[in-house]
Amino acid sequence: MSRSALVGNVAAMLQDAGFVVSDRIAIRPKSFDLAARRGEDLLLLKILGNIDAFDGITGSEMRRLGSYLDATPLVVGLRTRDEDLKPGVVYFRHGVPVLNPDTAMDMFVEEVPPLIYAAPGGLYVSLDGDILAEERKERGWSLGQLATELGVSRRTVSKYESGMNASIEVAIHLEELFDRPFSNPVDVLEGAEDVRDAEPTPEDPDVDPDDEHVLSVLTEAGFTVHPTARAPFKAVSEDAGRRRKSNVLTGHSSFTRSAEKRAQIMSSLGEITQTRSVYFVKEKQKRESVDGTGIVSCEELAAIDDPDEIRDLIRERTRDPAEI
Repeated sequence: MSRSALVGNVAAMLQDAGFVVSDRIAIRPKSFDLAARRGEDLLLLKILGNIDAFDGITGSEMRRLGSYLDATPLVVGLRTRDEDLKPGVVYFRHGVPVLNPDTAMDMFVEEVPPLIYAAPGGLYVSLDGDILAEERKERGWSLGQLATELGVSRRTVSKYESGMNASIEVAIHLEELFDRPFSNPVDVLEGAEDVRDAEPTPEDPDVDPDDEHVLSVLTEAGFTVHPTARAPFKAVSEDAGRRRKSNVLTGHSSFTRSAEKRAQIMSSLGEITQTRSVYFVKEKQKRESVDGTGIVSCEELAAIDDPDEIRDLIRERTRDPAEI
């Protein structure tokens, strides 16, 4: 299956599951391919045939964007160089959950969450230790008796009951012993934080020198500006001067056909992420917006000293996500 067809299939699956899906991001650089929203659940998706192509820089970018936009970064892929991705299993690459399309279908359409995650050494599950302890005591078994049945140490059983994750073989054995499952689902929509290594959100990348002036003006106006490295926009700018958190997808370049295309994509993403989008251009322009993305010349921006006037100008020229 071609990558283009895979992206189309994933987008159609999400729509069937009740998500509103953005236009496909068909420009470079791009750290993700689609954004999708269903209620409060917002996804940023990278879709690959071979997930070995998903590198650390892209993973860091997706995790940063997830933090800025209150979104879950997610990779959907078919295989690695060595094997196909197994259905029902959550993998991790650079701190980002990875699913195969069947697992995504089960989770989003059938509402059956995955129970298994892959980590160094094999496949694992998260056990409900409290229920395991209750079942063991109800049967009248000691820690040692259960340990003997499982072929592990007494200390290991104690750790299972305290919340330590177990191999899939142990989980299956427990289910056979007690005739009931003890596995907790992997909470992918929360970034699966309970089962991946705890890592802080990567620091922002350096600002492109060509964008430094525009982003500095926004910072001086009271925005908290987060530069990006591979997104279809140059920054996520948080309006810290308002009572309610408000993000603005921010672009900057000469106003070329490529810039117009970026502005259109930013508008589509803004609808899904419920943010405004603004594109700062180096030349004077008669147009004040492109599909809801505001167009502001750098000359206009530089001529405004009052932070409130800058915010007002952005609000006037951009589409309010609350009206979509």
